[in-house]
Amino acid sequence: MSAISTPTLGLSRVMLKIFIVLNVIAGIGVALGLVGSFIFEVGLMDYYRERVIDDGLVILALRGILLLAIPFFAAIYVLLTRLLAIVETVGAGDPFVPENAARLKTIAWCILVMQVFNLAAGAFAAVIKSADAHIDWDLDFNGWLMVVLAFVLARVFEEGTRMRNDLQAMI
Repeated sequence: MSAISTPTLGLSRVMLKIFIVLNVIAGIGVALGLVGSFIFEVGLMDYYRERVIDDGLVILALRGILLLAIPFFAAIYVLLTRLLAIVETVGAGDPFVPENAARLKTIAWCILVMQVFNLAAGAFAAVIKSADAHIDWDLDFNGWLMVVLAFVLARVFEEGTRMRNDLQAMI
């Protein structure tokens, strides 16, 4: 297959690489925030206590969110790197390869992990709200739709690749 080069494909590569770097930075920030919650625990407790909020409960819930965010950012990293690999095969002129079907399936699992994190974050948000602290959280049905879409696309790629291989074998 011949290589394909379009402005949107080049822009996609650049954006994905930027997103990968930003995701790593954000993941490091979350890890540092988790560590900082222990180092600055007394200050955090004082802050919430001044606002007549159950400081122990809020700090525990915040730590739970930060701890769960680590696999969340790992899932984003895996998703972005697999998507970049798919974009590279498009640029090479042959996106319908078995590896891309596997990559799409991995992307689907990553989106699922992200959605489970969102549900867990919602549970922690409810705990924080019960302690009279303000936090916003909404259930996102679009993400669950993306899980289904990604798994279906992975299956379509698997079947399309199989059909293409069958056709090439006949020729």
